[in-house]
Amino acid sequence: MIVRSLLFAATALTLGACATTPPASQAVALTPAPIRTMGLERVIGQNAATLTGLFGAADRDVTEASARRLQFASGICILDAYLYPAARGREPVVTHVDARQLDGRDIDRASCVAAMVRRREAR
Repeated sequence: MIVRSLLFAATALTLGACATTPPASQAVALTPAPIRTMGLERVIGQNAATLTGLFGAADRDVTEASARRLQFASGICILDAYLYPAARGREPVVTHVDARQLDGRDIDRASCVAAMVRRREAR
């Protein structure tokens, strides 16, 4: 009788463990990582005059249609600031920033902004 009870309990535990496994076809919802803009407050939303006041003259100034790209370079990194008009007839402001090291590898955008400010202060 005890053996039969133990066998029943073992079977119940085994089946119970199987029941808690989620089906293989069940999708897992992933939350996208937030876009990191901390440290970019000095740049995002600013106009070209503010950028040149902050970093000095742009090393490159490219305009295509309604978009404008100002590029700033230091001994540490290259920063591209993309300006677009917020509304028709409004002055373009920075909506996106890219940064890279001189060899083309990625660098933290906020760190590059800080390097650009130091470049301006050193002049």
